[in-house]
Amino acid sequence: MKRIQIIIPVLLGAFCTGCDLDIEPQDRYDQQTFWYSAKAAEGGLTGCYNALLENGIYGRAAVYWEDDATPNGYNFSNDDSWTTIANGAQTATSGGIIANRWSHAYKGIGRCNTLLDNIDLNRELDKSVIEEYKNQARFLRVLFYYMLTTYYGDCPLITTTPAMEHKSLPRTPRTEVVSFMLGELEQLSKVLPPKAEPGRPTSGAALALKARILLFEASPLLNPGHDDQKWRDAADAARAVMDCDSDYELFTAPGQIGSAYRNLFLESGENSSECIFSVQCMNQNKLGLSFELIARQYGTMAPLRDLIDFYCDRDGNARTPGEQRLDPSKIDPRFGATIVYPGCKFMGSTVTATQFQQTGCTIKKYTVYDEHTPTAAEKSIGDTESPIDYMILRYADILLMYAEAKNELNELDETVWNETVRPIRTRAGFTAESALEFPGKDQEKLRAVIRYERRAEFVGEGYYYNDLRRWREAENVNNGPIRKFNNDVILVRSFEPSRDYWWPVPQGEIDLNRNLLPNNPNY
Repeated sequence: MKRIQIIIPVLLGAFCTGCDLDIEPQDRYDQQTFWYSAKAAEGGLTGCYNALLENGIYGRAAVYWEDDATPNGYNFSNDDSWTTIANGAQTATSGGIIANRWSHAYKGIGRCNTLLDNIDLNRELDKSVIEEYKNQARFLRVLFYYMLTTYYGDCPLITTTPAMEHKSLPRTPRTEVVSFMLGELEQLSKVLPPKAEPGRPTSGAALALKARILLFEASPLLNPGHDDQKWRDAADAARAVMDCDSDYELFTAPGQIGSAYRNLFLESGENSSECIFSVQCMNQNKLGLSFELIARQYGTMAPLRDLIDFYCDRDGNARTPGEQRLDPSKIDPRFGATIVYPGCKFMGSTVTATQFQQTGCTIKKYTVYDEHTPTAAEKSIGDTESPIDYMILRYADILLMYAEAKNELNELDETVWNETVRPIRTRAGFTAESALEFPGKDQEKLRAVIRYERRAEFVGEGYYYNDLRRWREAENVNNGPIRKFNNDVILVRSFEPSRDYWWPVPQGEIDLNRNLLPNNPNY
């Protein structure tokens, strides 16, 4: 969905801890008078949102490429160094996403802090509008800090307008930054509205982001001793979203192209009852997403054989691996709604074994493409021109968060199952009772089912990489050969558990601020 983009480049330029600190250029404008106008305040807030579409955050194909660092996909061209990460070869000097996520997150934080420190100077906006803008900026600031704490761990906590003294700050312990984020979200859940314009945070969005943070904190990566209270906090946070006034529910409306699940990732499914918070695509100034170009041409999110074999049958049972002739009517319906493979119909013709050269497959989730012959306009969708908004937070995730946390507390019973897993599978298109019924109160079996659902439900959305990290499963599944659809080996990946669960602080930042040392272990 295209949105009007307003940029105030002088005020809202690049910001990061080291090199691009956005210090006020006094010879160009007076910061106090600048913020007097409503237009400046609106532009300042838009600049905060625009940072979400930077390459290091959610821009271009970041969420596709994140799946390329898992058994889901392969990126032959090493876009943004995701293949380097997938192969366990990343260092502090790798650049790409490791450098960009840090710098672009701090760019967004700097913009939010600048607005928060100055918008009270405004002479044209009502006080209530000013408070709305501030609350939105606070939510976005938490989202940027979530990026930093999730991938790098410790990071400088900065809550004021960029200044020279920030260039020498040490890293704040991760626990302190997480505590700050949770405190902000708790407050925001009480002051943000239950409903808002598309792309604007609500009280439910604050609760949902809180639940995501707490689930990460409760998981084995950070909770190896299985402290039940952390799982209780995660369960309570997810339950709060389920019970909140924002009236979220799974999107169940089928469309002209296909099932409700397929329709959810088309323009017709945007801003639905399932969408909690999304990136609004603007397609201006190279701020946008590139899903169509990748799906039809570049192939830099090429599904691997491991993903093809992963999907269960319509009865909920595992399938025989290595099948070359696939019948989507017998496979988890999300397979046919997500993956393009040899023998299926795509963009008006039958896919051949050599059409998608990287693995033989491509992905169609979040694209306008399916079986139909695309229009000339659809064929010409280019880089950063995808028309479909990306959901950062959606309700299916909340349901599976709740199911996971309750199971880790050994409290996942038939009632919880029928609130969470069953409706997700029903919406996906399962009809066999064997796939829908509660399998019994077996914690290990239920854990496997929930992890299956998370992978199947969120392919191509960038969730699986962090799921594997927080479960401490990456060392088990990201070590070894990866294969094409025809089972040919592409390469052999490796994962070093003493190092690879966290990213290094980028060397470029360390060169400018030695107080960021020591780096993460074994970098």
